Amino acid sequence: MTSTKVDSNDNRPSKSEAKNATASASQDKAVFQCERLDFVDLVPENRARVQSMKGFDDCYTDIVDYIVRCTHKIWDERDVGLIYTHYTHNCVLYGTMGTMYNREDVVRDTIQRLVSFPERRGMATHVIWNGNDNDGFYTSHLVTGSGRHSQSGHFGPATGRTFHSRTIADCMIYENKIYREWVVADQMAIFKQLGLDAHAFAEKIARNKIAQGLTNLDIGENRLMIGQYPPAETADLGIANNALEERTLQWLHDVWNRKMFGTIKDVYAPTVMYHGPLMKELYGVAAVMHQVIGLIGSLPDAVFQPQHISSVDCVEGGTKVAVRWVLEGHHLGYGGLESLGDPTGKRLQVMGISHFHYKNDRIVDEWCVYDELSVLMQLKMAQLQDTEAHMEPTAD
Repeated sequence: MTSTKVDSNDNRPSKSEAKNATASASQDKAVFQCERLDFVDLVPENRARVQSMKGFDDCYTDIVDYIVRCTHKIWDERDVGLIYTHYTHNCVLYGTMGTMYNREDVVRDTIQRLVSFPERRGMATHVIWNGNDNDGFYTSHLVTGSGRHSQSGHFGPATGRTFHSRTIADCMIYENKIYREWVVADQMAIFKQLGLDAHAFAEKIARNKIAQGLTNLDIGENRLMIGQYPPAETADLGIANNALEERTLQWLHDVWNRKMFGTIKDVYAPTVMYHGPLMKELYGVAAVMHQVIGLIGSLPDAVFQPQHISSVDCVEGGTKVAVRWVLEGHHLGYGGLESLGDPTGKRLQVMGISHFHYKNDRIVDEWCVYDELSVLMQLKMAQLQDTEAHMEPTAD
């Protein structure tokens, strides 16, 4: 989490630098964690600021307080207008269904979601973060949402049914404003619980995107292998900040890219709990292995690409690690993405975020979020373009 500069004379940190590093580490330990705190304790009114927060509103006492409190204000207290003071005008929000490139689109999208789910509540499960107020912060915020589909909106006519789902939002933040965000919401979990037709909705979104001139083209090799060589034996560790993060990137590479699924038994505790898409709650190494093989089964030539990694020591013991990743390949087999049906050969991309809890050198909990509805929409786009191409008149 912290680093110190090295004195060129004796390769040791100077006294002032060591003191600053110690103070920073002490601040990090005082930063809130969500696991054991009730909400009223998580957003107190008179807590002193425990972390340097240059440029942030006075009500925020540390970076976890910031992301939990402002999310609650915007979504649960319905103060949507806070987006104007908490996002830059040119913010970029990467979602599983598309990308927004300005603050006003974020405002409109938030309102539309509140129209459909006015009773929704998002509960902070945990926040994994790194950074500081000079360089900027990065947060990975796992939210467990619940609500009722009580109004007609972007999901169609109201069903009156209740739902539970998980979302992880990764944010890059500087001086009180989010300037880049990745949101992975398990929308397929909501669709299944509401009894909605995922195929019809995915095709509707696909048609709208094609009408806007967007395409989902197959651009060829995804660099899992170069020519006829096997996948690389070692992972690119350039984004890691410490030894545990390096180890995490390496075993992820071994499992997802090298297909060494047996590695899972060496990494996960026998009693591991897996909290997966579609609100799955599974137990044990065999269950984790089945989920991994299932997803790879649908995209057997996919390359797993970690985009960001961060970690924090956990008040429950051990360390929590967050990894944002992209899995990109072709629909060449049967597997966990059951809604896709028979293999189509179409190129598809899965954007996901995983949180791992290590204790005693093993993973005891994993939270994995990706959206199968997004993948289904990509498949519909590819199939619609095939249909339109076949319908084009030929030249005489």
